[in-house]
Amino acid sequence: MKKPLQTVMIVDDMAVNLSLMASILSDYYQVKVAKSGASALSLITQDPPDIILLDIIMPDMDGYDVCIKLKSQLLTHAIPIIFVTTMNSIHTAEYGLTLGAVDFINKPINPALTLARIQTHLELKQLKEWSEQNQKHAITHDNTANILSAEELEFINQTFFSNPE
Repeated sequence: MKKPLQTVMIVDDMAVNLSLMASILSDYYQVKVAKSGASALSLITQDPPDIILLDIIMPDMDGYDVCIKLKSQLLTHAIPIIFVTTMNSIHTAEYGLTLGAVDFINKPINPALTLARIQTHLELKQLKEWSEQNQKHAITHDNTANILSAEELEFINQTFFSNPE
């Protein structure tokens, strides 16, 4: 059975940018698009993607505002956000990273670099999720010992772990 494709949400107010990025990504990912920050928020909360490519300069609600809203919600705070922008100043990158973005891609985009960055951040997200699951499992396992009484623990130790005479 083939593993389902991961989902990339592209948010940009320019149809040409949406089309270009979708054509680059569609062979590797399930692609969803939104032409505004408001429509992106609606779509993302209905069906969260695995990663978001987010333009900064958009009318009505810019990418910064979208990022702030997504990072403030429990359902969407862990979704990696990569800003895609023509703004390439250090200040722009620093500000976006402080809001919770994981990376920046400058326009015009380089297809190979874009694919590599998306793949890297999806792998990091999977590793983080795996680590959190294992940590929860370890905590649950450790707490199980606290449920048993001292007598029960002694019985288990004698029955299963003592040397037979």
